[in-house]
Amino acid sequence: MNDKMKNLLVRTVSGVVMMAVFFTAIWCSHWSFRILILLIMFGCLFEFYNLCNRGGMQPQKATGFIYSTLLFYINFYIFSQFAADGFVSATSSGMVMPLLLYMLVMLPTIFICELWHKSEKPMANIATTLAGVIYVAVPMSLLMYIPLLLNGGVWNPVMMIGFICIVWGNDVFAYLVGCTLGRHKMAERISPKKSWEGFVGGIAGAVLIGWLASLAVGGSAALWCGLALVTSVTGVAGDLVESMFKRSVGVKDSGRIMPGHGGFLDRFDAMLISVPFAFVYLLLML
Repeated sequence: MNDKMKNLLVRTVSGVVMMAVFFTAIWCSHWSFRILILLIMFGCLFEFYNLCNRGGMQPQKATGFIYSTLLFYINFYIFSQFAADGFVSATSSGMVMPLLLYMLVMLPTIFICELWHKSEKPMANIATTLAGVIYVAVPMSLLMYIPLLLNGGVWNPVMMIGFICIVWGNDVFAYLVGCTLGRHKMAERISPKKSWEGFVGGIAGAVLIGWLASLAVGGSAALWCGLALVTSVTGVAGDLVESMFKRSVGVKDSGRIMPGHGGFLDRFDAMLISVPFAFVYLLLML
């Protein structure tokens, strides 16, 4: 067995195990789903700040983790209100004030904490600390709302599984089409292996899965296919963004926790960028 086939086998087995863990957590309850997202958020944040360290910056890791956890907790509360009372009620009574207070306290505190950091690059440290919260904690918090928006404010694990299948389906189809038909490089400076053929194949695969998901849940085919289109296009951008970060500090993978996939950022990079766009799309459509 050559190295390429061996890598594909390892990647496949690791992917199947990861899917089993992910889908089990989603299917058991919304509590296990939220705990899983929180753990993924911690893993992604840890790897992002490590990449910043490799680039010569010193983000306030403790502050970043504290504010990311606080943001997740606020959205955890809003998620519960959303599921109980609906989006309009949750927005008017439970969302605006906690998020406003969070922003008013978080921003100046990060600046103040840098006074005791004793670093020659305070602006870079503040910027990367905030970037970790925005890049990782915001999309992981918004991910909680996706199944509720897709199902009228009622938790249904099938909705979340359908969305995850779209995200990962885009990745799988792009990889397979790119490996077999890829000829025209998409962003050679950032990710030499990405091709336009793989990009189109990933979108086609994601839209197909979106259509199948709409049949499975009895939802609108147009809504699900549109969600798949938005998610797949922005997901590719997410992949390229993470590749840009890694290339800037000279590393191949953000971590080694997942054999054949790398680290948390390597596996969830597409989701980090695509979730905010998917959230806005569903708000506008629904």
